[in-house]
Amino acid sequence: MNKKLHIVSLGCTKNLVDTEVMLGRLRKFEMTQIPEEADVIIVNTCGFIDAAKEESIQTVLNLHEARKEESVLVMAGCLSERYKQELQKEMPEVDIFTGVGDYDKIDELIMKKQSRFTPHVFLLNEAHERVITGSRSHAYVKLAEGCNQTCSFCAIPGFKGKLHSRSLESVVKEVKRLVEQGFYDFSFISQDSSSYLRDLGIDDGLVELIHAIEAIEGVKSARILYLYPSTTSMGFIKTVADSPIFQNYFDMPIQHITPRILKTMKRGIGSEKIKDLLHAMKMVPDSFVRTSVIVGFPTETEAEFQELCEFIETFGFDRVNIFEYSDEEGTSAYDLEPKIDPETIRERAEKLGEIVEETTKTSLANMVGSSVKMIVEGPSEEHEFLLSARPLLWAPEIDGEVLINDSEIEPVEYGKTYEVEVTDCVGTQLLGRIVAYA
Repeated sequence: MNKKLHIVSLGCTKNLVDTEVMLGRLRKFEMTQIPEEADVIIVNTCGFIDAAKEESIQTVLNLHEARKEESVLVMAGCLSERYKQELQKEMPEVDIFTGVGDYDKIDELIMKKQSRFTPHVFLLNEAHERVITGSRSHAYVKLAEGCNQTCSFCAIPGFKGKLHSRSLESVVKEVKRLVEQGFYDFSFISQDSSSYLRDLGIDDGLVELIHAIEAIEGVKSARILYLYPSTTSMGFIKTVADSPIFQNYFDMPIQHITPRILKTMKRGIGSEKIKDLLHAMKMVPDSFVRTSVIVGFPTETEAEFQELCEFIETFGFDRVNIFEYSDEEGTSAYDLEPKIDPETIRERAEKLGEIVEETTKTSLANMVGSSVKMIVEGPSEEHEFLLSARPLLWAPEIDGEVLINDSEIEPVEYGKTYEVEVTDCVGTQLLGRIVAYA
């Protein structure tokens, strides 16, 4: 009888890819959603901000309470890497600690019941087999590890290191293999995707990536996530706009918009250049523009916060992520004064959240009456008689779903693409009906 494995992937989609690498090394295990019956439990942790750190630790402790005797509990990933000495000393509940360098050796660590922290970050290549989770049609493809940026609020370079890009050849080989497995929709990701290949002497690597992926037969749709303003070029925007494969999807976290805060954040680019890039993205026909912002950054004045609110309200983003500032040791912002008190940060986040809710509603309402290509993912968690679909323009998980309550085609196959007429918008929920094969 095969031993059973329970695995939890926390944090970002980059973590998810690493989790899928571990699953590829542990194919002999039988997967279980019940931790109490697992022989091995793995938590791939996130160490980005306080909330993520707390979630990671609590998840490990909860699974320890639930697990059976003689099972093996593994703590892997970013949090484990960032605080390896402290956690090994303070968490005797964990049997194996490993960080961000040994995902492809997880089977060996479990067999030897051995903790290990390789000094180099694991960089995926085409030789590493993954078990793709969550979709029959979509897969994430990691472009690089690490980051050369010096944002004053971010601790990632401290434990992920400098930028290390995969070769374009390696990425192409992996995508071809995934296409052979039936996947046709791809999201390309890294800490700073717009810097892809810069460490290998190529300034606009994403342009080369787009042309290379377009040449792969079987790729129907793709998008690039996590652009950095100072390394995003107008040439890249034009290449996306001209591409028959890549969606007009632009995900560029700006973090703020006022000149002084951007400079203090060490974002490497000023407010006017950020606005120029955003407006160029918005001008692309049928574009989708997503961003992220931080509220309550040290020294942020009420006037600067209001300026951020006004920009978010007037620009017309399709989606906005809001992060409350988290004071992270090892970052230059950690020593900045004055700090904004937690209650004010929370109030600012709530106020901006109300604005974002309205801009999101506007974006969704603009789709009503249109016919859109969508992937039908499966039954909706909202109701057993509704189907969940995702427009190809949207990124998985983060941009929402369209609920399908009618279809002119039967049967509907999960993982296939259809033309869907968007019939209604209720709050922030779109409804639609399938009208044709895509």
